[in-house]
Amino acid sequence: MAGKFTKAKAEQARLKVGLYGGQGSGKTLTALMLAEGLARIDGKRVAYVDTERGTDFYTKTIPERACHPDGFDFDALYTRSIMEALDAVRTLDTSVYGVVVIDSITHLWEAAREAYTGKKGPGGQIPIQAWAAIKRPYKQLMTAFLECNAHAILCGREGVVLEKDDEGEMVVTGTKMKAEGETPYEPHVLGRMRNVRQKDGAFHVELFVEKDRSGTLTGRTFANPSYETFAPIVRYLSGDTQAQIGSLDDAAEKDAAALEAAEESARKERETLASQIKAAILGAQTIDALKAAWSLTTGKKTKLGDDAFGSLEALKDARKVELLKAA
Repeated sequence: MAGKFTKAKAEQARLKVGLYGGQGSGKTLTALMLAEGLARIDGKRVAYVDTERGTDFYTKTIPERACHPDGFDFDALYTRSIMEALDAVRTLDTSVYGVVVIDSITHLWEAAREAYTGKKGPGGQIPIQAWAAIKRPYKQLMTAFLECNAHAILCGREGVVLEKDDEGEMVVTGTKMKAEGETPYEPHVLGRMRNVRQKDGAFHVELFVEKDRSGTLTGRTFANPSYETFAPIVRYLSGDTQAQIGSLDDAAEKDAAALEAAEESARKERETLASQIKAAILGAQTIDALKAAWSLTTGKKTKLGDDAFGSLEALKDARKVELLKAA
């Protein structure tokens, strides 16, 4: 197909899921059951980045845990270091691991912020100019999460959305994943979890799917979610290798190189044009020929730039004096 565009095709080979909710809302258990089912597809293992030792009891067989009495079998990395988590996801051996879980992304976002040791403003605010550096490793982690050739699950704590009302007062208008602002929009599926009390006094875990790019589950609510809840999406995954789009840093580097190349091309074009006009001015043997040479600058002042245009204008005036003297 001509030009920059090619026929669109599906290259989402691995499922990327985000789950958020308050404490005790079932995020870790749901993530483990989903990860177990996804790993079983390829006969691989689960890699679990655990920032709060929240998985300890899930490694044990507990008969009273009705939904999954057997202990889960997975490999864990216990850390709250953003750089250690980034390295773990980047170097994930996808011949061994079919799923990676990050639980919780909220702690890693907090770690990225806490890593800042520069000067702060009144009240401890981080200055605006520092945020790009703070966000860089976090955004690199999100790129690695989305592009790794393994299914990936993010778990995050629930935060609130605050907005001003008609009277200018800040009020709670909704909930969100407590992480860097763009995080909830990155996965294919985003679900909010909560623990719901039933009429008989018992509780069950509930998942509300806020976003599903496949259009399969959006807006639906599921009690006690498991792998089977997400299975309808899995059948629509395509290919063997996860689609790549690159990080913002990669894009910025590419754009900077393109801008530099464009500026160099413009500089050469500007120098060539100035040289041609200069030669025409110097070669003019009559006032009419000089006028014709100067007409080459018409509409070219901006392109030539003020310095080059000024030099050519001075040369034209000097040449005019010479021709009038010789007449």
